[in-house]
Amino acid sequence: MIRIGLLGAGRIGQTHARAVAALDNVEITAVFDPVDEAAAFVTALTGARQATVSQIMHDDKIDAVIIATPTDLHADQIEQAAQAGKAIFCEKPVDLSAERVRACLKTADKAGVKLMIGFNRRFDQNFSKVREALDAGKVGNVELVQITSRDPSAPPIDYVKRSGGLFRDMMIHDFDMARFLLGEEVVEVSATGSVLTDPAIGEAGDVDTATATLRTASGKIAVITNSRRASYGYDQRVEVHGSKGMASAENMRPTTVVIANEEGYSQDPLLDFFMERYAEAYKSELQTFCAILAGEERSYPSGIDGLKALELADAAVQSLETGKSVKLS
Repeated sequence: MIRIGLLGAGRIGQTHARAVAALDNVEITAVFDPVDEAAAFVTALTGARQATVSQIMHDDKIDAVIIATPTDLHADQIEQAAQAGKAIFCEKPVDLSAERVRACLKTADKAGVKLMIGFNRRFDQNFSKVREALDAGKVGNVELVQITSRDPSAPPIDYVKRSGGLFRDMMIHDFDMARFLLGEEVVEVSATGSVLTDPAIGEAGDVDTATATLRTASGKIAVITNSRRASYGYDQRVEVHGSKGMASAENMRPTTVVIANEEGYSQDPLLDFFMERYAEAYKSELQTFCAILAGEERSYPSGIDGLKALELADAAVQSLETGKSVKLS
């Protein structure tokens, strides 16, 4: 039996708890959250006991931790878990400072523990199928990647203020997806952004509408577009164009039914919330983490992937501020 301690029992922590509860030979045995009601939800779901972070870290019977706490706690808790010899699954980002992330990864590497970062979109069945098509050579050499990510509406302003900004909070998923699909490291980033959907976001020092263009050393290009507002639902699409063809993944809807009559064509609207859109992806990533704990060889987003995505986000912020493209070493 693999035993896991859960740090953070909010919305995403509860999602991970449900995923683990559905697996065999794995259990969440302890949960920490400063909000008793949140912790109580997970204890009722899993039978876990409520505990402090220190108690979880010092419990030799706990093999791994899932870190689903606020971002400013991630790096410290990764280091604590690594020093306790526990495998780690941590939500993105590791930290908003690349320097702090590098130091954190050194600690985890020195401890020799496994560290997986929660880039759940890699585990979406649609996006992973696109990657499989690329690996099989079905589109030839990748030349152009286009990624669209638009939220139905912006998060609360209090969240925006502490999120690190659109590039580090929202587009960081797309930076990881670009690396996942390009198959090469990015060497140059050019970004632009505006405040078009909510003046309060601008007052908080952020943008709500942005694009980033990425280039690899061989000349492959990725174009990412983000918006904090999409009146028609949660818009998530990717397209990869290559020398032999194109692979794309379209949006998800509750059903594929299309009604055609004298009024025209109609179908279900897009899913309207990321927890619905990526429900299966969240399950799949936790299944992968638990499989790794059981000794299976699986591909997974590592701490280095978390660092690389943050470095691209930092470069995008610098490009936005200077109006110039930024080259990465």
